[in-house]
Amino acid sequence: MAKLATARDCRVYGPRPIRHRWEYINAGIYVFATALLVAGFSSQLSAAPLANMTGLVVVLIGISLVAVVNGHDLVAHMAGIDYCVTLIEFDPQLALVEFGVPLVVIVGCVLGFTGVLLVLVQMARGYSYKLEKHALNLLIAAPACWVLGSIQNLCQVYERSNGHVQLLQKSVQIPFLMASLLFLVGGFFNQHHVYGSMLLAKSWIWLCIFGSLLFFVGGLLHVGKVFKMQQMDGMRLEKLRGGALERLVREREGKVPLILKENRRRRRLGEEEDLQVQPPPVPASSYKETPYKDVLIGGRSLV
Repeated sequence: MAKLATARDCRVYGPRPIRHRWEYINAGIYVFATALLVAGFSSQLSAAPLANMTGLVVVLIGISLVAVVNGHDLVAHMAGIDYCVTLIEFDPQLALVEFGVPLVVIVGCVLGFTGVLLVLVQMARGYSYKLEKHALNLLIAAPACWVLGSIQNLCQVYERSNGHVQLLQKSVQIPFLMASLLFLVGGFFNQHHVYGSMLLAKSWIWLCIFGSLLFFVGGLLHVGKVFKMQQMDGMRLEKLRGGALERLVREREGKVPLILKENRRRRRLGEEEDLQVQPPPVPASSYKETPYKDVLIGGRSLV
């Protein structure tokens, strides 16, 4: 249940105030989701079946929120490059990190959600060997995806960012990787042990609690990273590489002549309408000028 932590500037939410607001909302929802995970896994230590089932429901909500946050990260980065997915040919990090991390984490969230749901079904309807087998496999596959996403999160190249930005990045990425590893180890140790009325191993529960705490700590550090990066205003953030930025600029500039052509067409139509409204000019042959000499001769004849 890691989260994308990148120092790229290709991340769009709209105008700057809206972008800043959504950055904080994104980070805040992740912190809230990890807090739900801590509470949900902690409730599994209780001997009351109702508390166990309620805790798993809370865990399902937390996993869903983590998936939503990562989906938002993916869409934000796609919007930042105008949904031009072909740019990944020029910048491999764009495919490996900005697109790859959210996708892998979302897949892991789906697997983890399904595994916890199967455990919840067994608590409600009774033990089933087939369901237990699928649940245990899913609870191993999901953390494996999170570990892969955390490793991809670390595979970032820094060219413009200074040491302070890189330190902020590592302070978020390392807790995510450690937490994912704890979930993976817990999945391997999780066997069919009856603890009270529970179908989960006690060692798995404790490892999940500590892993969720690390996710929570990483989420808090991510909030601090977002605050610091908002103060930088994109001056020291990473740009697209390998010609991807130039390609994106050309794609955006290619749309400008069409806009200018449309503006010229509208301006020409407006001028034609103005000509239709204006009265026609008086022709020069409608009146005849009288020379000054003829006026003087005509005046003498009258006298």
